[in-house]
Amino acid sequence: MSLASYPPQHVAIIMDGNGRWAKKRGLPRLAGHKAGGNNIYPTVKFLIDCEVKYLTLYAFSTENWNRPKIEVSGLINLLAQKIESEVKRFHQENVRLLHIGKESNLPETLQQKLSAAVALTRNNSVLTLCFAFDYGGRNEIVQAAQSIIDAGISYDALDEAEFSKYLFTSDIPDPDLIIRTGGEIRLSNFLLWQSAYSELYFTPVLWPDFNQKEFEKALLEYKHRKRRFGAT
Repeated sequence: MSLASYPPQHVAIIMDGNGRWAKKRGLPRLAGHKAGGNNIYPTVKFLIDCEVKYLTLYAFSTENWNRPKIEVSGLINLLAQKIESEVKRFHQENVRLLHIGKESNLPETLQQKLSAAVALTRNNSVLTLCFAFDYGGRNEIVQAAQSIIDAGISYDALDEAEFSKYLFTSDIPDPDLIIRTGGEIRLSNFLLWQSAYSELYFTPVLWPDFNQKEFEKALLEYKHRKRRFGAT
């Protein structure tokens, strides 16, 4: 099935349902997160084939720090392992890696791995993969406002385009399609500014089970949406 004739430029995914996937199988929650992590590379490969240029994955929110410490620690370790094991493979696929979110709360070793991955892949151009880790939409907007004040931007000079320059996604187009797996129907503080005119797709399929067939359903649904951006 060819989907390249109508791809969204930017797909963003709220990867929900890892814990429930594990529970259904009598496994610890971290096993679900690991299974979800294993779904990232196939997702990237499929979207490259579909000629999607940007993919943003919601991996860890600013609110996720409130989860049990053992789960938080496990998630951080899984991300560090995934970056270390996958970065060369992404680099070979000409994928550029970016991190959006706060870095100051992350362990220094993880910060170093993220920085190294970003540096290695900075000139790649087939697809940009953004990991939203310790990311929150409200926090992003507040930080942007603070940076604008620090920069001394005048009242008259501030408009939506200027404000967008101070977001984590300053050089990334807004998402055309946001997919949330796992059955919940909300954005959960994800890309609040950028999602103003995104098409939203919600599915009960848990993230580790969200395979190529499920992606095709989402992209076909996107194809039939009428995007008017407020016009008639």
